[in-house]
Amino acid sequence: MSESQPELRTVEERRAEGQARRAEVPRSSHAGWRAPPDRPDPITLLEERHRSRVRELVPIRVGRMLVSPFTFLRGAAEVMARDLASTPTSGLRVQACGDAHLLNFGVFATPERHLVFDVNDFDETLPAPWEWDVKRLAASVAVAGRNASFAPEQIDLAVGNMVRAYRVRMAELAAMAPLDVWYDRVDVDGVLAMSRRQDTPSLPGGEHMIERARHHTSLAALPKLTELVGGHRRIIEDPPLILHAHHRFDVPRRAFDAYLASITRERRTLLDRYEVVDAARKVVGVGSVGTRCHIVLLMDGDGEAPLFLQIKQAEVSVLAPYAGPSECLHQGERVVTGQRLMQAASDVFLGWADGPYGHQYYVRQLRDMKGSVSIDLLGPDDLLRYAMLCGVTLARAHARSGDPAAIAGYLGSGDQFDRAIVSFADGYADQTVADHAALEQAVADGRIEAVRGR
Repeated sequence: MSESQPELRTVEERRAEGQARRAEVPRSSHAGWRAPPDRPDPITLLEERHRSRVRELVPIRVGRMLVSPFTFLRGAAEVMARDLASTPTSGLRVQACGDAHLLNFGVFATPERHLVFDVNDFDETLPAPWEWDVKRLAASVAVAGRNASFAPEQIDLAVGNMVRAYRVRMAELAAMAPLDVWYDRVDVDGVLAMSRRQDTPSLPGGEHMIERARHHTSLAALPKLTELVGGHRRIIEDPPLILHAHHRFDVPRRAFDAYLASITRERRTLLDRYEVVDAARKVVGVGSVGTRCHIVLLMDGDGEAPLFLQIKQAEVSVLAPYAGPSECLHQGERVVTGQRLMQAASDVFLGWADGPYGHQYYVRQLRDMKGSVSIDLLGPDDLLRYAMLCGVTLARAHARSGDPAAIAGYLGSGDQFDRAIVSFADGYADQTVADHAALEQAVADGRIEAVRGR
């Protein structure tokens, strides 16, 4: 055994360690949420985050966060990270997503072209307490249920079943061989088959979403995102959301060249069969609005096989002030490493790059048979089953880097932790509603500018 390799212990030894941690951090201690007296003003935290963003895009970010408490929660990862840092943790760490809300899960294609369901956003990923992801996911379930005006008992049931699904799946993963855990994935066809049975995790609107995902490709995007100008493909502008740089390739061109050095030789060989023909800045998401994000259009020699890549700025994770800095000095590498650790199968074009002005980026495909659930269309039963599916998926993602036996030992077979997180989610939903109202007031007072409807 090398000096750098930790001493291996049995499953039972690791499970016992997790169980012993309950004495110092009881599972019931996770219950409820009450803002600490020194809690920073959430609007100030947003303003601090905005200092590194593209100034003219910040009002669009604020406008999108104003839509509802759920969109506020989506956009305010930095606010919740600060709040989670004040909550109890068992001391067990995993590669955390850092932004594990309901819409950061979805369907996409593996390199073998199979559709899987998995975590799909890693801008904030970092080694951190596993509880932080569970609590953010639980809060998003509660806030989504309130947005839809579901009854409190329906919301509590959805949150409780999500946590139970996480706990049960973690116990199953703890009993599996490490290689089996690594290869485990949530196969979409299997999910659809199971979802036809009552009280099992399901993909609401699954058949329709999967059909859309199968057609959500670069080729299908070509006529939607581009047009022929003088016989050449050009990305269609939609200012300020999609906009060409004054110098045609500017950041994307320089970052793309640097990106090639971060990928393996066989990936570079594949990309040699394409050429970059256009690039533009593109505004995406809610929390990401204002970061420097670009799409790059590549075409093959015949001009018939498009490939869209996204070059997206990677900032320091919102978890870093509380969980510690990343071992990766490059923030783009941090994102890519976290994605590869958490996902069962990752995009073959993942890489990272330095760009002008000291900014760091990561690169991925823009469209690769991706699909997501429309949260606004879910009924109470749909939300419950979808939340369970997210819970199962998060457990698998955590088990790849963390210790499933220790986490399972801490969680136990009873529902104490489940009930505690239901209480936390209810309290944090109240906090989110209040923070959303504070943002509305800040806009009304002229403290912060918002552009709505973009």
